[in-house]
Amino acid sequence: MKKVVLGFSGGLDTSYCVKYLSEEKGYEVHSVIVNTGGFTAEELKEIEQRAYSLGVKSHKTVDAVRSYYDKVIRYLVFGNILKNNTYPLSVSAERMSQALAIAEYVKEVGADAVAHGSTGAGNDQVRFDMIFHIMIPGVEIITPIRDLKLSREQEISYLQSKGVQVNFEKAMYSINKGIWGTSVGGKETLTSNGFLPEEAFPTQLTKQQPEQVELTFEKGELKGVNDKTFGHPAEAITYLQSIAGPFAIGRDVHVGDTIIGIKGRVGFEAAAPMVIIKAHHALEKHVLTKWQLSWKDQLAQFYGNWLHEGQILDPVMRDIEAFLENSQQHVTGKVFVTLQPYRFQVTGIESAYDLMSSKFGKYGEMNQGWSGEDVRGFSKIFGNQTMIWHQVSEDVDGKK
Repeated sequence: MKKVVLGFSGGLDTSYCVKYLSEEKGYEVHSVIVNTGGFTAEELKEIEQRAYSLGVKSHKTVDAVRSYYDKVIRYLVFGNILKNNTYPLSVSAERMSQALAIAEYVKEVGADAVAHGSTGAGNDQVRFDMIFHIMIPGVEIITPIRDLKLSREQEISYLQSKGVQVNFEKAMYSINKGIWGTSVGGKETLTSNGFLPEEAFPTQLTKQQPEQVELTFEKGELKGVNDKTFGHPAEAITYLQSIAGPFAIGRDVHVGDTIIGIKGRVGFEAAAPMVIIKAHHALEKHVLTKWQLSWKDQLAQFYGNWLHEGQILDPVMRDIEAFLENSQQHVTGKVFVTLQPYRFQVTGIESAYDLMSSKFGKYGEMNQGWSGEDVRGFSKIFGNQTMIWHQVSEDVDGKK
């Protein structure tokens, strides 16, 4: 019997894949879930039990939270990356870690094929397929949902015909949870108008009174939240999420260009990622020079777009990561944030590397590092080439 490794989340699509691959295609199914955060131990156990109840031969849970941070998230923070100034790449980033881990498991099992539950309309199909082509060339890729062009209603009917209990209300929304945010897709995101209802978001609003949080960064990485310090930034992110999530912060709908050329909408909630990115950026604006900030923005935008399109294995990504990491040498200090229902505000920073130092003057008030005559001379020289251009233009144009 041929073996197939299935990337399994326990959701509707991958549940369908188990039944289809085992009962319709006769494969020995080995499911694997790559935990990139967002799942509790209890949830992972329930997913394992569901996999076995559906008929898999074996199931494995891969803990990829720390490696996901080390190889991907830290660079998203260093670059303050928000796709289209909105989306923290919650799903697109974690798909890279998941695809790479699944490819390694295919080798471990010695499988003849690999399968995933992506549809034919989104980005994930390209991300998974491309990584598999690179990492496990020659292994057959099976995508039942894409190949059969199935709707969620058809999947539900099929599973019910097999005696599988399906929570129809829950199945109405496609939810992907991870340490760097949770995506939510439903009927409201299939058109250009409409926002997800409150109940569609996994984390509900339960905090009403504003709270102050103090974030401690060391060389660009979050190492402390309030009075707690953490051995690994992934732990700090999880802790901050537990504080900021109940404020329903970081909810939005992202509109973007898919890899295959169509527009797409997806809802998401990402309390900790949004707070971290904005806090980190605020600290950077105090401690980096304007040209560091300028070049970081340009490289980070490319990095985010290329990662979004699944190109994490392109060697240019290692080059940009080296630049981003080197830029963080002085990004150390504290950032103060006020959390409120549905929003937050960065109120200030403290850093030994703060370039906004009173030693050199106060913006808009006084200076201590130069005289008025210094500025007069600088202003004349700084605009000298433009002044020459205008004078030459007037001389030439005046003779026509």
